[in-house]
Amino acid sequence: MSNTAIIVVAAIFVIALVLLLLIRGRKQRVTFGEARPLPRAATPPAAPQLVPTPISPAEAPAPAAPPVSQMEPSEGAGDRLTTIKGLGPKAATLLNGLGVTRFDQIAGWSESDVTAIDAQMGAFKGRITRDRWVEQANLLAKGDTAAFEAEFGKLGG
Repeated sequence: MSNTAIIVVAAIFVIALVLLLLIRGRKQRVTFGEARPLPRAATPPAAPQLVPTPISPAEAPAPAAPPVSQMEPSEGAGDRLTTIKGLGPKAATLLNGLGVTRFDQIAGWSESDVTAIDAQMGAFKGRITRDRWVEQANLLAKGDTAAFEAEFGKLGG
């Protein structure tokens, strides 16, 4: 073997040794032996005792009103809400979950009702005003098919 080959082999050996030491140095060393106790945390102060203060009936808060977005179910069987243009089966299911089952309920929505219900419509947010559900429901609740079809197109098509 020539001197150059010996130097190259020695250099490779030194580089490999340095890399091995660098890699081993990054690993966390675990030693087995006597266990050391963990430092104790300071004991937290005791929670203050709360004493209820009696409230006179005049100071008692008023009972919470039901959410505006929850509608009272109306009497009788529900309407087929999917008759309204832009209101599909998934949106109808959402409305049914909110207690909306009839055209007359939708026709009676105020702007605040529309805002409250629209906030709960998920992917259908904005459809109530964009597709004019209240106007459509008003005509359908009255049974005015001619006016509905003139404004919104054929029913069932």
